[in-house]
Amino acid sequence: MTTLRATTRRASAVGLALTACLSAVPTAVAAAADRDGGAAAGPALDRYHHQRLDWHGCATGPDDTAGRDLDQAGAQCADVTVPLDYSAPRGRTINVAISRLKATDTRHRIGTLLFNPGGPGSSAIGLSPLIRTVMKDAGARYDIIGMDPRFVGRSTPLDCGWPVGTSLFSAGTGRAGFDRQVTLQKSLADKCRATNASVLPHVTTRNTARDMDVIRGALGERKISYLGISYGTYLGTVYTQMFPGRYDRVVLDGALDPGRYNPRLMRGVERENDRALADWAAWAARRHSTYGLGRTGEQVLGTIDRVIEASARRPLTVGTGAETFRLDDTLVPSVIFMGDPDDTDEARAILAEQVSVLAEAAKGRPARPSPQFAAALRSMLTSEGAQVGGVQSAILCGDVAAPRDPERYWRDIERSRAAHPVVGPLTNNIGPCAFWDRPREEPTRVRHDVPSLIVAATGDPRTPYTGSVALHTMLPSSKLITLKGANRHAVYGQYGNTCVDDNVNRYLVTGKLPAHDRTCVKQGA
Repeated sequence: MTTLRATTRRASAVGLALTACLSAVPTAVAAAADRDGGAAAGPALDRYHHQRLDWHGCATGPDDTAGRDLDQAGAQCADVTVPLDYSAPRGRTINVAISRLKATDTRHRIGTLLFNPGGPGSSAIGLSPLIRTVMKDAGARYDIIGMDPRFVGRSTPLDCGWPVGTSLFSAGTGRAGFDRQVTLQKSLADKCRATNASVLPHVTTRNTARDMDVIRGALGERKISYLGISYGTYLGTVYTQMFPGRYDRVVLDGALDPGRYNPRLMRGVERENDRALADWAAWAARRHSTYGLGRTGEQVLGTIDRVIEASARRPLTVGTGAETFRLDDTLVPSVIFMGDPDDTDEARAILAEQVSVLAEAAKGRPARPSPQFAAALRSMLTSEGAQVGGVQSAILCGDVAAPRDPERYWRDIERSRAAHPVVGPLTNNIGPCAFWDRPREEPTRVRHDVPSLIVAATGDPRTPYTGSVALHTMLPSSKLITLKGANRHAVYGQYGNTCVDDNVNRYLVTGKLPAHDRTCVKQGA
């Protein structure tokens, strides 16, 4: 079955994962009263809010599979003109690409729903038909908008010319690996600055929220509903804070704590990832005859340790010919990390197959990856995924400043390594934001209550459950649906939990939040 997660995984191997995420900002008071949010919708922006959209077919050519699928589903596409710099709205403009799948139950139409799958930097323009399916009966009552955020996909895309598709790597097993990372991460920041210096200050979540409000206006809507997953929950939080009164129904799945949003988003998720990896290891041990990784969970984890140790001595060779990849101790943990945010059998089997291939390579044997694994390695280790990785970092670095001193990262890595030897050197590693120019705006702070529905799994290894609880506390009128017992990042409409899906869809249809927080249980647990 095609899932939303499977679809978005193709767009970004890293996930918010973020490539994500980062270190503490106070949230109790408002930043500059968000004076450039709702208040900015003055005469200078009228031409953007009142522009006439030119709706057309979505396929851009014979090879545009996503566009063809949209056309077959009955969707239409348009480009929305927005200012590059909202403080200079009469200056340079850029385009934001959107798709629209109009409500089919027009008699009971509720309004427009805009969707963001996270990333940051993931494309959503091709997902509107899938979102309608996820929403079941509620989907027919909404115009569903898929948006490629500014500089993503079809929206005036940004390309830093990176030789790799992500900046999310491990520091490796020792200082030499970390020093290589410092050099790499600085080079990635330098490439973005050299190629896109004029636009980088405007690649921010706050500007994407402003674009969303222009889209609302251009669609002729007084309010829009919103569904955000992972980083998309932070974007939704920023929008509702900057534009209070312009949203209707808001669903936030796998929420980020706005007070912890910064370029080191993965720092602090070590415990959840260790637990998810241990659970996966126990699953793989029960299938030793298939994968050969060990007969107990401890043995499987020992296999991973030996693979990383081997890659530190000499990079592992995976594949042959033009599809040959060499993975050292800064890369192997990234493969494992990106494979463990999901406790379904399908996802666990994919990771087991990948670790089996790495284990063969660690023994010096021929290691032939599946086509799926080879595609993931291409996206991660070559320029094939560079556009996604570059814009993802640009958003994070443009939102919040990161620590500058490499030694601070090294100290964090060493402190984390003893308790979290696989994950800690990755989640605490330095990134390109350490070498980025400082953001022009302060981060958004939560000052407005927002009646919204927050969805979270207790074992989420990307945006920990504590983040959803923190956001729920900041928004007293919100309600929290907890999925107990699942190691899963993002659950609504993707995980097959009837309790979660029914609660969300009921809210989207009625507009009424549950009277109380709800707890759902993982099916089959």
